[in-house]
Amino acid sequence: MTLPIIGVLGSGAVGEVLANGFLTHGHTVMRGSREPGKLATWLTGAGSHARTGTFPETAAAADILVLAVKGTAAEALIRGLPEAALHGKIVIDATNPIAALPPVNGVLQYFTKPNESLMERLQAAAPSARFVKAFSCTGNANMVNPVFEGGKPSMFICGDSAEAKALVREILNRFGWDTEDMGAVEAARAIEPLCMLWCIPGLVHQEWTHAFKLLKR
Repeated sequence: MTLPIIGVLGSGAVGEVLANGFLTHGHTVMRGSREPGKLATWLTGAGSHARTGTFPETAAAADILVLAVKGTAAEALIRGLPEAALHGKIVIDATNPIAALPPVNGVLQYFTKPNESLMERLQAAAPSARFVKAFSCTGNANMVNPVFEGGKPSMFICGDSAEAKALVREILNRFGWDTEDMGAVEAARAIEPLCMLWCIPGLVHQEWTHAFKLLKR
């Protein structure tokens, strides 16, 4: 079976961890950056299934995109991509709307309003793309095949396309997560603030080795 080509938009730590995770699971991966040269060191050690390019080149080449940039840059990046490169494409949205402001008593500040989410803005900016929120409620060290004594942690996802969410669920299963589908794009209003909650133990107590689990009867 030929696995889809994954395009990771972002040159930071989250993008690197997810790119390496997809490579480990057998995908061809292209990482995109405004300055692809910044990824030269990663490319040297990533193997024969790794490539780099600009954001538009990566968006055009990939079958599935992963958006892994700062939240403050996400909407402008999406609006700057050619519509044809995003049409019908699954975009895994790992971003959070973290403002360029310091935390308050360990609580991150967001630039979104209470009754909106960053992913809603992104979906509105590229209505023909199929956004799925994922990887946003944990730290990058946990994103690929995390190991916890209590078993698999929960990854909360949402999006308007059932087909896109089913494909992302398959990815998350391979990456070692129990997937919890919270519904349509509006559910990102509840999922994105989980990043705030996840970060509080780290910012206050320097504890970063936890994850969320949804318990059911």
